[in-house]
Amino acid sequence: MRVLIACEFSGIVREAFRAKGHDAWSCDLLPTEIPGQHIQGDVLEVLNDGWDLMIAHPPCTWLCQAMRTNAARKDRPKISENFINERQKAFEFVVSLYDAPITKIAVENPIGYLNSAWRKPDQVLRAWHFGHPYKKDICLWLKNLPKLTHTCVPEGWLFGGQEYPTNLKTLDFWSNKRNQDGKSLKSKTFSGIANAMADQWGEQT
Repeated sequence: MRVLIACEFSGIVREAFRAKGHDAWSCDLLPTEIPGQHIQGDVLEVLNDGWDLMIAHPPCTWLCQAMRTNAARKDRPKISENFINERQKAFEFVVSLYDAPITKIAVENPIGYLNSAWRKPDQVLRAWHFGHPYKKDICLWLKNLPKLTHTCVPEGWLFGGQEYPTNLKTLDFWSNKRNQDGKSLKSKTFSGIANAMADQWGEQT
């Protein structure tokens, strides 16, 4: 398959698909962190290049729940016209990716504006279902793709039938206050989820 990983600079998802023998390319405005097949530029300019599958990770800066919550806090300025404009541009970018002329598409984003302004996600992934003991919900909007099957829930992570294990780690290390590169770390896909995408979606015909 020809696979486009849109808005990815880390190379994690791209390399998961390449390891399975697919012709996978990442595309981002930033250079790739892992040397390989990477298009540095505007992904909208390559959507018509004959891809079989696209997995898109559009920036969530203006779409995530945290941005809206912060903008609405009493100790901060009210939601501004600039906020609304930037959010609308981000929303339109997501829709343009989902409407691309590619048969199979997955769009990934956290819980936020898309859930109410667009539609509910087809699936909500939890990192710990794929071998990573962290608190993080990941929404997927799917086109002609099945939901991902959980791959790894290690023994001892579930307690008393709770939906969330009690020993999951928080993602404080992603905070820019604690880590200068927090924003970049936050945008990277967990390797367990990337491998599940390659294993399960790479077999779709």
